Amino acid sequence: MAQTSLEQTDLSPRREALQLWIPLGIVLLLTLVTAFLLTGQYQIAAGKGIVQGLGEPLPISSSAHLIVVPWFFDWQDPFFQTQTFDVALHMGTLIALLLFFWRDWLNLIMHMHQPRSQQGRMFWFIVLASIPAGIVGLLLDSLAEEYFLDKYLVIAGTMSIMGVVLYIADRFAPRRYELSDLTWKHALLVGCAQALALIPGVSRSGSTMTMGRALGFTRETAARFSFLMAIPITFGAGVLKLRDIDSSQLTAPFWLGISVSFVVGALAVGFLLRYVRTNSFLPFIIYRLVIAAVIVAVYLAR
Repeated sequence: MAQTSLEQTDLSPRREALQLWIPLGIVLLLTLVTAFLLTGQYQIAAGKGIVQGLGEPLPISSSAHLIVVPWFFDWQDPFFQTQTFDVALHMGTLIALLLFFWRDWLNLIMHMHQPRSQQGRMFWFIVLASIPAGIVGLLLDSLAEEYFLDKYLVIAGTMSIMGVVLYIADRFAPRRYELSDLTWKHALLVGCAQALALIPGVSRSGSTMTMGRALGFTRETAARFSFLMAIPITFGAGVLKLRDIDSSQLTAPFWLGISVSFVVGALAVGFLLRYVRTNSFLPFIIYRLVIAAVIVAVYLAR
């Protein structure tokens, strides 16, 4: 299932189309099951697992969706509406990323003591890129959690703005750089973009891919580096947020949410890595603008 090599495999158009769209059909089926068969905490946990699994790898902002989707459906629960559970869901997508990139990371770690080698240099570039988000997260995470919890119009604004910025970067920036062309300046700029993901609607993958494209990297390279960067920052957030979780909260719905996040996340990662080889980010940009309009409409209607 995992494809971690930088080498690409030629596929017939029909087979490639099937590999692209069948996973999304599975996600749709999971969504229908969640909507019509599950109830109570199981529905909330699985629903948010789907949201996280799709929103983390795709440039559409999982944090924004984890706020607005429960608001859309009026989901109410004292634990499953907390950031602690949202971070737990990130562990599902973290495992999905490791499924695809564990060989890459093993190779990076094995060469970390050789900073002049390509793999060793990449390891330290990722460390450098993780510093801005780590600092901002430690300083402002709690403040951002409280501020954005019910700022639906702000989220609509950030969804729209980042959609436009992504469009401009993807449409007009050249596509000439690969991972081997990455420098410490590139890594630091992408890392600073990752720090902006503390704002719901910006999207960690969206901001890093946007910066990667703005710097002239190909879509696939921007996506791959974004996914490699996601692993240490997500792991660090999980260690900080989940170390004090109460064992009584480790219920069946809790594990269901993480499991769904993992399955959907794996499908989404595989989909995006194949999709960006030959396609633009335009569908995600359109989606951002549409969901922003829906947020505004629901807000005004209520």
